[in-house]
Amino acid sequence: MEKSVIYARVSSREQELTGYSLPAQEKSLNDYAEKKQFSVAKVFSVSESASGKKQREVFNQMIAFANKNKIKVIICEKADRLTRNFRDMVEIDDWLEKDSQREIHLVKDSLILNKNSHSQEKLNWGVKVLFAKNYIDNLSEETKKGQAEKISQGWLPTKPPVGYKTVGDEGHKIHIIDENRARLILEMFRIYSEKNHSIKALTQIMYEKGLRSDKGNKVPKSAIHRFLSDPFYCGMLRWNGKLYEGKHQPLISKELFNTVQQVLKQKTTPKYRKHFTLFKSLLNCEECGGTITWELQKGHWYGHCNHYKHCSQKRFIRQEKIEEQLMDNFNNITIHNTRLTDWIRKALKESHADKIEFQKKCHNELNSQLGRLQNRANLLYNDRLDGRIDTETYDVKNKEINAEKEKVIDALKKHNEADKEYFELGINIFELSQKAGEIFSKATDEKKRELLSIVFSGISVDTNHQLINAVFQKPFEIIAQKALEINNGSKLPENNETLPENFEPSICRREDTPEHPHFEEALPGLDSNQETSAPEADVLPITPPGNYKKFTCSLVYWFAISTARIRN
Repeated sequence: MEKSVIYARVSSREQELTGYSLPAQEKSLNDYAEKKQFSVAKVFSVSESASGKKQREVFNQMIAFANKNKIKVIICEKADRLTRNFRDMVEIDDWLEKDSQREIHLVKDSLILNKNSHSQEKLNWGVKVLFAKNYIDNLSEETKKGQAEKISQGWLPTKPPVGYKTVGDEGHKIHIIDENRARLILEMFRIYSEKNHSIKALTQIMYEKGLRSDKGNKVPKSAIHRFLSDPFYCGMLRWNGKLYEGKHQPLISKELFNTVQQVLKQKTTPKYRKHFTLFKSLLNCEECGGTITWELQKGHWYGHCNHYKHCSQKRFIRQEKIEEQLMDNFNNITIHNTRLTDWIRKALKESHADKIEFQKKCHNELNSQLGRLQNRANLLYNDRLDGRIDTETYDVKNKEINAEKEKVIDALKKHNEADKEYFELGINIFELSQKAGEIFSKATDEKKRELLSIVFSGISVDTNHQLINAVFQKPFEIIAQKALEINNGSKLPENNETLPENFEPSICRREDTPEHPHFEEALPGLDSNQETSAPEADVLPITPPGNYKKFTCSLVYWFAISTARIRN
């Protein structure tokens, strides 16, 4: 029996769904081979999901196999299953021309091609390939139109990156955050932004944290680099080299994304250090302001000044000595009176109600601006259609309007983020202040560094006297002042200063000002935009002994204005 090979190919998902699968096609071609008394040496199949590159690879393998095993017959269903481009058509013609015994059997086209085929058969072959190519070209054109429309609507027309998943029906699919993997992507960006690890080291770290490929393997370095470079995670769509505003929920902030891009572009790649001290680049010399340098000696870290500007600090200080003093500082912001801590929590929640109202007004105004800009764009378009302005003027004005629209849309997003951050930061900072020492004692060095950057604005060291000077961030400074007073034995105030059991912390609202003459001193007034105006950087709202209401207002105020300053 004459040897043959079978080439089966399914080109669309619709064909598989309607029963026109690869197995069905292979069976049909095997039946044909048996009928013609051909033995089948090998079956080459191409799935509909294969890329163009993969399809080309399988086609080349088939030709190479036929040549190596001196096979004279190739069986395929139709011309458009064998090839849809002129390059493969030329290769097939060359294959036939080299041996008069070689044949191509196109079963459903009822066409057998060989070197001596009639001109009409060759014409039929060429026409079928031409129509097949036209089908592919048209399909490609329609696909590009659909992709462009999807992009214009703010959605990515392809599979989203790791950390997102696709939901919705065919033609109406959108991308939402994948809760199972999003935390890993967020952690990956955060770790790399700290400039302590190379991509190679980050790959291993993320593998240990649970990030896997679809097959359960370690994600390669190239993929990690691609993830870190993808603006999709901060709400943007990159398509054909251009950036578009996306409608999906960002996984990270634009600030964090930009920080990571700067690290990626650095000439010196961040290197992972096996011996990485907790306080590297965090402490300064109390005398000269220079950065404290660290050395590892006999299993212990020692810090010292490099004698910048002839500094007189000569001694070394052990890391453990600094950690002990930091624990004392953490203890200084712990308030042991549970009644007062409950009142502060209530005040923070109450203050958030005013913030919501303010945010609502901002949203309404921004949406009105967006509507006015859209009306301007519509009028401009009508002027262009009516010939009242030329193309060049239209392009310039339209670009200006679109730029303003992007600013308004970005402002809307920031307000949404700020509203959530304001409330969460206020609650979380206070809870953190009460548990900072416990967290620090149990945390890893990486988490300890993060905690120090949140709680302290600066830490300096006097190595000669083995002492540190830790300066709190503003909200923690307020807590420290009141905690010191309470924890040193001050009693709760009496008479009109006493906070009753049913106390509701609405004192931080404007309408309560007449009842509390100290309110204005603690909380600055509102400007014309109803936004809190910050005091001078070195001025902290004064908290007289016993005035717990005023203390709570001060704390709420500083939580509000410190959101942007100390968030990660």
